Amino acid sequence: MSFFKKLFGKQIKEEPIPQKEFSEEQHDRDYEEKKKGLEDVLGKMHGLVGHAIIPFEVGGAVDMYYFPNHLPGTGFATMELLDPEGNGPKRNRLGTYELVAFTKEPYNENEEAQTPFNLIERRICGIFTVIGSFSTEAVLNPGETCEVPVNGQDNRCLVFDNYAPEGKQFMIGDRKHHLLLCLEVLKSEMTFARKNGSAQLVDLLKQKGFYPYSDLDREPVA
Repeated sequence: MSFFKKLFGKQIKEEPIPQKEFSEEQHDRDYEEKKKGLEDVLGKMHGLVGHAIIPFEVGGAVDMYYFPNHLPGTGFATMELLDPEGNGPKRNRLGTYELVAFTKEPYNENEEAQTPFNLIERRICGIFTVIGSFSTEAVLNPGETCEVPVNGQDNRCLVFDNYAPEGKQFMIGDRKHHLLLCLEVLKSEMTFARKNGSAQLVDLLKQKGFYPYSDLDREPVA
């Protein structure tokens, strides 16, 4: 049993899932509709994409898409979890989804320097990649917590939330999906959330102006 299966306490039957083949035209249309759906919620997407050297679909990292026009700082999103028919992650109580996360750091194109933006961008990419892979095996609901293992470092503590600012629905064409926020929190905050519920932690983070950001260079709220 994998780390995540132990963590979530779920027995997952390992069976190969047949992958449907889609045409290049279908992928192109899906990309444009997905981009529009993301921009309707997160504002205009940055023109540059953080492409992975090894594609996510064959075991590499996710591509990173950047949204600098929604909140102060930068939003990150995936575009590879949902296929052109809207399948991918196991359906949670809201349906299927792509992942989002945020930093207060402004977008920085300098890939060579170890800037605060580049450091958290790589951190979020790692989280997205692990959660994206696991989402095909287990149901991940808003309000749940999890820990992402990292070699040689402390686990990343996450709270999931449905990200729908001002009630905006993430749509791909005429299909309804949602954006699952991967909100990294401090260890003490994770303990609080598991004892009192994630909603109470999210309320505290909102009161302090820390939500929906994953930056941890701050004082704990719990």
